[in-house]
Amino acid sequence: MSALGEGLHPWRPGTAANDTPWVALDWCDPHEGRLLAADSWRVVEGRVRGLEAHRARFLAAVGPWRDDAETFWRDAVAALPRSGDWFPRVELRERAEGTQLSLRLRPTPATGTEVDVATAPHDPRTRPLIKGPDLDALQALRVAVQPSGAGEAIIVDAQGRVVEGAYSGLLWWRGETLVRPADALPRIPSVTVDLVVRAARAAGVPLAEAEARPADLAGCELWVLSALHGLRSARHWIDGPALAPATRAPLGRAWLAGAAVDLYPDRGTPALGG
Repeated sequence: MSALGEGLHPWRPGTAANDTPWVALDWCDPHEGRLLAADSWRVVEGRVRGLEAHRARFLAAVGPWRDDAETFWRDAVAALPRSGDWFPRVELRERAEGTQLSLRLRPTPATGTEVDVATAPHDPRTRPLIKGPDLDALQALRVAVQPSGAGEAIIVDAQGRVVEGAYSGLLWWRGETLVRPADALPRIPSVTVDLVVRAARAAGVPLAEAEARPADLAGCELWVLSALHGLRSARHWIDGPALAPATRAPLGRAWLAGAAVDLYPDRGTPALGG
């Protein structure tokens, strides 16, 4: 198991080789300071999907503020538990004295394989390409659609085009073709979506991108993808298009299962790449 316990662990760079880089909290509110960047992934019994892609996404987001993020990443991965089901998060926050990199160790919350969705009432994103700055606003978006029975809010842009879920990426099937929102629509690059698309391409599945409005997804099988849940099939689009049954979801989940690798191949040194 990791020497670190559940909770928030600020990182201190430049420590001696025999010292821990993790320090006790030195401020009262662990949420103090603006969240500049964050990334999360799931680790189940020491196995993980798409770790290198999470690394690349986080380092790109942190780059404008820190030049030691690679060292932090290595320390964070080395601290991950070797057993159990975990959903760690790495963070960069703005502090009065500068920026703070931290690792938040969290047990994986309840997950599901199906979800009802609803169109988001608005698009609150201010940094649509960076994961972190808008997380609180996106959570509020989810809360806003919960009274309708939805577990995820689908964001559409000013032209009504489907972009992404509040905390998820989207794929849908039109006939035999697997479709994603047009690449030109600004959104967080989804690691889980990319893993599925790569597997589909390797399997010879036709792929396409589209500037689609909710009504255009009528009769389609819709997948809602995230690092936490993996692949959830959308059962109903509340006050939206009628969706097709999730007949292909087992195939997508098999693709994701095939992408999992051992974080600790020899149960010693962590595999810091994908």
